[in-house]
Amino acid sequence: MSTLIYWFRNDLRLQDSPALNQACRAATHLVPVFVLAPEDATTRWGFPRESVPRKRYLTQTLVELDAQCRALGTRLLVLQGDAVTTLASLVQSTQADGIICEQIAAPEEQAEIEQLREQGIKVQYLWQSTMLDLATLPFTPRQMPDVFTQFRQKLESTGLRARAVAARPERMPSLPENLAVESVCLKQRLEHLGSRSEANNRSSAGTTQGLQHLDHYFSDELPHTYKQTRNQLSGTDYATSFSTWLATGALSAPMIVERLTQYETARGANDGTYWIWFELAWRDYFRFLHLKYGRALYLREGLRKPDPGSDAPSLAEPLSGIALKLFEQWTQGRTKNALVNAGMNELAATGKMSNRMRQIVASYLIYDLRIDWRAGAAWFESQLVDYDVYSNQGNWLYIAGLGTDPRGGRRMNLEKQALEHDPKGLYRKQWAQT
Repeated sequence: MSTLIYWFRNDLRLQDSPALNQACRAATHLVPVFVLAPEDATTRWGFPRESVPRKRYLTQTLVELDAQCRALGTRLLVLQGDAVTTLASLVQSTQADGIICEQIAAPEEQAEIEQLREQGIKVQYLWQSTMLDLATLPFTPRQMPDVFTQFRQKLESTGLRARAVAARPERMPSLPENLAVESVCLKQRLEHLGSRSEANNRSSAGTTQGLQHLDHYFSDELPHTYKQTRNQLSGTDYATSFSTWLATGALSAPMIVERLTQYETARGANDGTYWIWFELAWRDYFRFLHLKYGRALYLREGLRKPDPGSDAPSLAEPLSGIALKLFEQWTQGRTKNALVNAGMNELAATGKMSNRMRQIVASYLIYDLRIDWRAGAAWFESQLVDYDVYSNQGNWLYIAGLGTDPRGGRRMNLEKQALEHDPKGLYRKQWAQT
């Protein structure tokens, strides 16, 4: 007889979850749990850790995950508070033998595991968030090429595509008898947040909607035209829109590649379908880069002046004076640049922003306003419904020229960007501040 806790983190799905499968095999009783951040959690920069759109999307995803758990004879326990304190209390109240979860190679997430283990709690984690199986890479994370092009070429030379999709568990072990822990009421939470959805008054969150989106996207010519349309600022199906489901883990990268492979077999491959794999390879690259460099990726100087012993990530100074004023103008879409303002207004209203606009507003913050890039990264974490710790950190380092890009910083010519991507000013007009 064993009682285990399965701690859902950024893997809010039942399908293609090797860690969950292992927990189901090992446990007599299983407690599936997700821990919400404290309602009033703030960043080191002084603003809320999660915006209302991000909280809403996450909650909708949890509603879907709970429904999936109930279909297999159990339910999702949703708690709120500091993850370490909350989980330690849950272990004690359930007399659990340990915790199983996915591995997240980012400083705060790693610290949570270390703090739980320091309390004598057994925590087992599995690496499962990448398209590629870590064990099949042609190099160890410590030996991986720093430059993405070389990383990609290594993958292509060995023919690596994606690991096999793991089956959903056929059953989930029951909850412990007399479980005396009250779960957050997700329905009430949604009512409090305002259960607005993007279209047709229906949530787009969760695995079911994610799979329906895959059906839609791979049903026509969209994959073949992806490379030509991916840099648009707005529109319908110009991008794959996989990122929101990937961020919560409602879909996994191997699930997407499986559909991509089926599409290429049936309809043929071209630059567009290759570029979908290319973007997923970038996503993997940022993850493996965390395994190689860890906390150094969170220093103000990034990898340009790495200091493994530094505590700089935990000592970020709040902005003040003119820097704070300029940063607030940027977050509120009140800068001197109309294109930047439009992007920031869209982000505030929807929690979304195209990849091209993310690069544009990041470049403006770093090079025109000369604000610490980490404040911008934290703002994206707060606002984006598709926030991903690895890709967010990696992309901000890339624009700032403080990561592994051999070309250094990526300062953008904003006039050129506007002419190329919004020549008629439609995007600026759509998201002009009112």
